[in-house]
Amino acid sequence: MRHIGIGLVGGGYMGKAHAVALTSVGAVFDTALRPRLEVVAAGSLASAEGYARAYGVTRAAKDWHDLVADPKVEAVVIASPPSTHRAIAEAAFARGKPVFCEKPLGASLQDAQAMVAAARASDAVNMVGFNYVRTPATQFARKLIAEGAIGAVTWFRGEHTEDFLADPAAPASWRTHGLANGTMGDLSPHMINCALALMGPITRLSAMVETVHATRPSNADPSNAGPQAVTNDDHAQIMCRFAGGAMGHLFFSRVATGRKMGYAYEVHGTKGAIRFDQEDQNALWFYRSEGPEERRGFTKILTGPAHPDFRPFCQGPGHGTGYLDQIIIEARDFLHAIHTGQPVWPTFADGLAVWQVVDAALRSATEGRWTELNS
Repeated sequence: MRHIGIGLVGGGYMGKAHAVALTSVGAVFDTALRPRLEVVAAGSLASAEGYARAYGVTRAAKDWHDLVADPKVEAVVIASPPSTHRAIAEAAFARGKPVFCEKPLGASLQDAQAMVAAARASDAVNMVGFNYVRTPATQFARKLIAEGAIGAVTWFRGEHTEDFLADPAAPASWRTHGLANGTMGDLSPHMINCALALMGPITRLSAMVETVHATRPSNADPSNAGPQAVTNDDHAQIMCRFAGGAMGHLFFSRVATGRKMGYAYEVHGTKGAIRFDQEDQNALWFYRSEGPEERRGFTKILTGPAHPDFRPFCQGPGHGTGYLDQIIIEARDFLHAIHTGQPVWPTFADGLAVWQVVDAALRSATEGRWTELNS
């Protein structure tokens, strides 16, 4: 066992999640590498100092440049806004330092392409943060599909739906401006990543992308200021064909009233089917086309120690794992990749594959036609 110095860029919602995960991962998984939170950088030195005190980080950096250059920082975790990802990753790779980057990978397809090129040129370990696909239930679903437990897959339906902007009176914010902060940049990457993980590549698609509420009250003073234009999308849908031949449908929304964490999918095959909903993340519904018709039905499987990555958290079946546990599993995988020198899915290339689907969907919606994806 040896320690590895971590530099954490960003201390907000995801920065805190990664700080907690990196503090806990050694105890949960008995990792060969034990992370030490050496430096944190944020929007200002004052913010970074506050995060350092709160999260037990050794010191605060005046900015991310200072953090990346610090010799005690041996690996970098990027949990800052997408517009900052590319420059930070390129600087870290130039110094040969492994990088874990939150999704989406950069703020555009061009950012993602540049980040993959920088990763390949440096040959440094790289990972992108798609945490929801790491629940024990979804890992088990992936295993079942790969083993042919539901036969040849014929149909996939996936969604990532939430309602944090369902109220038209909710004020404008950073979320209502910029592609990377809209539904296609913010929510769709998670379910697109899930679809690619469970089903394989998408070869062609047809998409519709829409802004439901074109204006919102000013976030400065909603009672006095005039409305602000919303410059990104509220919801979108994609019809698609997978390389394996199955049809699919994906839906993403931040205005889906009543949905809080609607990361959900159904997979239908010739011998069975699978259903999952992140709002009940410790259960997987499994249907087998066997036995008398009157006895057939979906079986609710509660995850437990027999399922992937559950036992290190708890030895009691049905006791459940939570959101932060997904981030801890990511931290374990990142440390394992650094320790072994072998890539662990999803790498930056997988993050680029998601952006390629997003870009194709945006082009399809603009042009009003089916769009082919380049391999």
